[in-house]
Amino acid sequence: MTSGPSSFYITTPIYYPSDVPHIGHGYTTVAVDTLARWHRQAGDDTWMLTGTDEHGQKMMRAAAANGATPQEWVDRLVGESWFPLLKTLDVANDDFIRTTQPRHEERVRAFVQAIYDRGYIYAGEFEALYCVGCEEFKTESEIVDGTGPFEGLKVCAIHSKPLELLQEKNYFFKLSEFQDKLLELYSGGDFIRPESARNEVVSFVKNGLKDLSISRSTFDWGIKVPWDESHVIYVWVDALLNYATAVGYGSDPEEFARRWPAYHVVGKDILRFHAVIWPAMLMAAGVDVPKGVFAHGWLLVGGEKMSKSKLTGIAPTEITDVFGSDAYRFYFLSAIAFGQDGSFSWEDLSARYQAELANGFGNLASRTTAMVERYFEGVVPPPAEYTEADVHIQTTVADAAARADAAIERFRIDEAISSVWTIVDALNLYITENEPWTLAKDDSQRERLGTVLYTAAEGLRALAVLLSPVMPESTEKLWIALGAAESIGRLQDQPIREAGGWGVLKPGTSVNGLAPLFPRVEQSV
Repeated sequence: MTSGPSSFYITTPIYYPSDVPHIGHGYTTVAVDTLARWHRQAGDDTWMLTGTDEHGQKMMRAAAANGATPQEWVDRLVGESWFPLLKTLDVANDDFIRTTQPRHEERVRAFVQAIYDRGYIYAGEFEALYCVGCEEFKTESEIVDGTGPFEGLKVCAIHSKPLELLQEKNYFFKLSEFQDKLLELYSGGDFIRPESARNEVVSFVKNGLKDLSISRSTFDWGIKVPWDESHVIYVWVDALLNYATAVGYGSDPEEFARRWPAYHVVGKDILRFHAVIWPAMLMAAGVDVPKGVFAHGWLLVGGEKMSKSKLTGIAPTEITDVFGSDAYRFYFLSAIAFGQDGSFSWEDLSARYQAELANGFGNLASRTTAMVERYFEGVVPPPAEYTEADVHIQTTVADAAARADAAIERFRIDEAISSVWTIVDALNLYITENEPWTLAKDDSQRERLGTVLYTAAEGLRALAVLLSPVMPESTEKLWIALGAAESIGRLQDQPIREAGGWGVLKPGTSVNGLAPLFPRVEQSV
């Protein structure tokens, strides 16, 4: 086999469209988009998938309550809320899967049939407490006693709503048979990240796994079980399979071989489905397990996890309308250690926008291009002899680029951004200390002035490349202002793993005027 570029297939969870998108959904999506953009720009064979999970009892009830058929209802939700989110946040996904698409439904049936044929599914009787909000049967530890109007009832620990006792004949997946294989999978170390998430899953699996009910017969909004059409496939089994069906499982073996296995980025509340049930299903079907599952933390607002029922959800447009999509992406990806919970506040967003984007990166870009225009008629000057201060900038750029790439490999976007930001800080300090405006007054310092401004412009060239996966819009503006689009080529074609090399921006390149990348925000918050 010839070794082409290595495959990097990465997914967001598929979102449940009856919840309108809030900044938590946006956070996951821009994180995955940034990782995909980085790998795409590194020359890896990259594929980014997102989508919506449209079956299940909860969706059927919501549609009925709104006087629509389930299909009409999901079409409306996806069209009005979920497609626009991708535009709002400047997401460059390669595919968008909907679990009501025929391509998905046919391939799910093929997969479930395959594990049935291999002896991993049996019929049984079932009685358990079910939470419609979670679309999940609840174990003892997830059930609490109701209070207030629900006193005397058993309620879901997450939704605080009464549970329903379900009794039905179901088909079961022999999940219990995979306990040892799963523990062996986790022992490798990086299948589940971060470590806190891995530890939680390991202890859950060590406690013993019960077989999983994978069909429902009391309603019909779902994919029919191939050998028994009176049952539909449990919504979580249907949903998890999207990652495989979207890249050709069961219909396009070549595409599937090229893309699979995937990396999954999920919120920690759905980690068990992805780290326990999903790899077990794949093992049962004789398909490779995913490359890894990364669980990020929750976004807290006022100390609480956002939720629709508590009306704490903030729509991404509330932020992008004021600050723009780049600031949204930058803020959530840099302010929160990826993998841990993070708090959102308008004050913090506003302060970081001002300090890091407007005064830090934006001001650096504006003053550098303005000085090249003022002192060199808008043409990038050639550098003369480099001094220790100039060489320090060159090593800062090289180190930052290498450290950022290593951080991305660990899925630590926040660490990648803080590495790149050392260039912003170093260049701002360099300009302050070298005072090009003073050098410009002395003709004998002309060469030195050229070197200082070349160093600043070339540093900006590296910043534009390294920050483009995070902030595609402002870096594109900067790239054009530096004249790099004309002299070097398109920004998205720049090999990101080589961004730290020095001397890429050619002297003689024409610099164009640059409007402020991050304009002042008049705030009434």
